[in-house]
Amino acid sequence: MRNRSQLERSAVKIAGVTKRYGEGPAAVTALDDVSLDIRDNEFFTLLGPSGCGKTTLLRSIAGFEQITEGMIFLFDEEIEDLPPNKRPINTVFQQYALFPKMTVAENIAFGLQRLKRS
Repeated sequence: MRNRSQLERSAVKIAGVTKRYGEGPAAVTALDDVSLDIRDNEFFTLLGPSGCGKTTLLRSIAGFEQITEGMIFLFDEEIEDLPPNKRPINTVFQQYALFPKMTVAENIAFGLQRLKRS
């Protein structure tokens, strides 16, 4: 059984995150001072209309987008300066990011084989 401190621990913490594309008056703000806290083992859903910043936020957490302002934490460790391959985060892309000539099992096994895992 988990103790209270484990249940209250943040798995992902977003603190004042802003993401702008471009500079000056032509800049587009995709995220504007976003803050949220996802607890360890919490089921979390990110919902919103098209263009509201869902994908930008997820790409920022994964490290595929550099944030303009704010901080991103994973289990209390700041991660916004870590490259994507150093973040212990998995991403399932909305578009096909698979090897088309491989089966589903071969696509899943590919990453594990590169890590020399069964």
